[in-house]
This record gives sequence, structure tokens and C-alpha cells, in this order.
Amino acid sequence: MLLRPRGPAREAAQWSLLAGVALAEAATEIDPDPAALRLKWPNDLLRHGAKCAGILAESALDPDGRLAWLSLGIGVNLAHAPSLPDRPTTCLGSIEPPQAFAARLIARLDYWVRRHASEGFAPVRAAWLALGPSPGTPIALREGPVEGGFFAGLAEDGALLLEREGALHAVRSGEIHRLG
Repeated sequence: MLLRPRGPAREAAQWSLLAGVALAEAATEIDPDPAALRLKWPNDLLRHGAKCAGILAESALDPDGRLAWLSLGIGVNLAHAPSLPDRPTTCLGSIEPPQAFAARLIARLDYWVRRHASEGFAPVRAAWLALGPSPGTPIALREGPVEGGFFAGLAEDGALLLEREGALHAVRSGEIHRLG
């Protein structure tokens, strides 16, 4: 999907979180066990802790330093989950034709893009937190400024908040290697 958000460059990472919320909501509508679906910061959807979908976001800036475009690539394991050596994978709990799921996902993306335009990032952040890990969940990072700690929420800008040894760290890039 190609978007033209025209926001400041610092908002680029928020769009992965917005896409994650839309993806989780679309999946929840068809999964027989919607409570099994959780978001993993910044770009994966898990089902019973195994990856069932992922998001890749790329963007470019215009000459004024604002977002010129944003491309969202979203892969969902609808009927088959590839075997990966570094993480468990699974499919959604209900098979839906790809075209039907794509239409459902686009509708949820449209909703969140419109809401973001009218209300800003706060509702996206709240929705992501409701679908993300519980506060206090142990987290190990594959990349980032600290190796691990405990999930402490999302910062106002969408950065992962990690509590480690009594200090709060805002992680703006990296990948969660393990939850729990």
C-alpha cells in the first residue's frame, strides 16, 4: 500500500504501529480465538506467541524534510506458515481468501489513517497498547540501546518503553527477539 501522509519525518515509525493496529483488527474479525492475537513492537502480529504476520514500512522525504510517501508491505499467513529457524510461525485461526482479507485490511487501514489525520497519534497508541504485551512482560531485544528488560508501554512518539534496572529506556529502533 502506498500512502502520502505529508507529516514530519519523525512520525515515520508511527505508521508501522498504525498498520499493526489495522492488521490486528482485521485478523481479529476472522480468528476464532481473537484473544490469541497480540502485537509485537514494532511490526509483527503474533498468534499464541508465534508470528502470523509482519509489516515492512519504507518512506522517503520531500525537499522540505516531510514524508513524501510511505510504502507498507504486509504479509499474512492465511493458509500456510513458512518455517523459520529463529522463531515459531503459524497461520491465522481461520482461512479467508486473500482478496477478502486484503479488502478487510484496507478498510481497517482507511479507518485508522482517517482517525490519525483528525486526532493524531494518541488513539493509535492507545489501540496498540491494548493489543500489545502486558506491562511488565520480559523482553529481549535483538538490536537496540539495551539488551532487554520489561515492557513499560509506548512513548508519546511510539518508541518502545523498556524498564531495566529501575531506569526507563525509550527504544526507537531495533527488534524484539523474545517476549516473556
